[in-house]
Amino acid sequence: MSNNMTKIEVNGVNPVSKEERYGTARGLFPIWFSWNISILGITYGIYVYSIGLSPIQAILAGVLGYCISCSLVGILAVGGTRTGLPTLVQTRFAFGYLGNKIPAIFGYIANMGWKITIISLASKTGADLFAKLAPNIFANSVGEANNFCILGWFVIVVVSTMSVAIYGYQMILRVEKAIAWITGIMTIIYIFFLIPHIDFSKVYMVEKEPSIGLFLGGMIMAMTMVGLGFLNYGGDFARYLPEKTKSKSIIFWTTTGIALPVSVLLILGVLLSAGNQELIQKSAVEPIAALTSILPFWFYVPFSIVIIISLVSAAMTGIYSSGLALLSIGIPVSRAMTTLINGVLITLGAFYLMFISDSFLATFQAFLATVSVVVGAWGAIELVDFIRQKKLNWNVEMAYSKENGGINYRWGALISLVVASFIGLGTITSADPYIAYVVGFLLSEEAKQSVLASANIGVIISMVVGAVLYSILTFVFKVENK
Repeated sequence: MSNNMTKIEVNGVNPVSKEERYGTARGLFPIWFSWNISILGITYGIYVYSIGLSPIQAILAGVLGYCISCSLVGILAVGGTRTGLPTLVQTRFAFGYLGNKIPAIFGYIANMGWKITIISLASKTGADLFAKLAPNIFANSVGEANNFCILGWFVIVVVSTMSVAIYGYQMILRVEKAIAWITGIMTIIYIFFLIPHIDFSKVYMVEKEPSIGLFLGGMIMAMTMVGLGFLNYGGDFARYLPEKTKSKSIIFWTTTGIALPVSVLLILGVLLSAGNQELIQKSAVEPIAALTSILPFWFYVPFSIVIIISLVSAAMTGIYSSGLALLSIGIPVSRAMTTLINGVLITLGAFYLMFISDSFLATFQAFLATVSVVVGAWGAIELVDFIRQKKLNWNVEMAYSKENGGINYRWGALISLVVASFIGLGTITSADPYIAYVVGFLLSEEAKQSVLASANIGVIISMVVGAVLYSILTFVFKVENK
């Protein structure tokens, strides 16, 4: 396979042929690990703790949320291996060739939202580094990176990301393995600098009354920050494995590759933020800068570079999957061309996040919760449909149009998705003033202030409603289609 490393991948939404399948499930670990070992995982711990949980409660809620959501990614990844299809193409089994365009659009939005967030953070980290190295050129009057520097780094990050993503799976696999080692080693060194800043006395002193609502809120936040955001492309990196690869191995290595690094970093984030209100407030605005500020300058420079590399690592895999998502919608271009389309959209989104939004945390949480409602419902329906897909012996014809042996619309899945998404969006709240207009419409003003509403329990509600309703329509009423 080494001869194919520098060739642009030609596979798009077609099934990967048996001749091109290779490797073991263990190879999935570095793909997921490399971009989840990012320092951003520490800020996730800060966010979970900041909703009002005690340190122990926040750790339990966060790790449990990670394990549940990441295992769902692993399960969905099995479908990629069995069919050789990207995840958002395989969902045509459940929704139909044409009906699948609806969940695919939301899957694409979810992918792009994450990439906008990650690329914005990478650009800001690089700009902060230059502002400290050459303040006369790259900093403004208060010592922060100026807009010229931020825009310059944005171009560098986007070009670097696209340069790898455009080559496809083989190049990504090779690059991610190297990045996994670099980021892993540097993060371990960073942890040693971090430990002296943890006030363990405050960790044990901070006590909170047990609250099921807040605990669920922390768990849901963890699920939306990591696992649920990956549901729609778990199979994209498993489809090159041999068809008979064991399901348990695929699930284990996918789940571990995601959950292990983020769980360790979440624990550190919770311990670091216990009793440290200043860190919590700064992380809500500049998550990376809040954590790099504690480093000695001699280590801050190389570590900032590693942070940028790890964020670019996450961006390149996501943009690759975003391209496949565009193809699954039916955009009549090559996979490589979708990379350029993504670049334009990312530019617009990153501009909003970096120059318009007042709070990174508010926008970040609002986006995650809103999109996770639809993606979560979609994922739950797809997981239930695995029962049917297995009975069909993973027949890839089900991913084709009606004229080619498939089904154009499966109304049971589509009705379930619409109903579940409607209920989910109507039962979540948003701190972002713009997103708030389109959510919470099923709640009274009093209910919007409740713990369960602010915890975005609507995400879980949408998943349960989607799974239950689809099961009833498909296996009880036998709703099929055309």
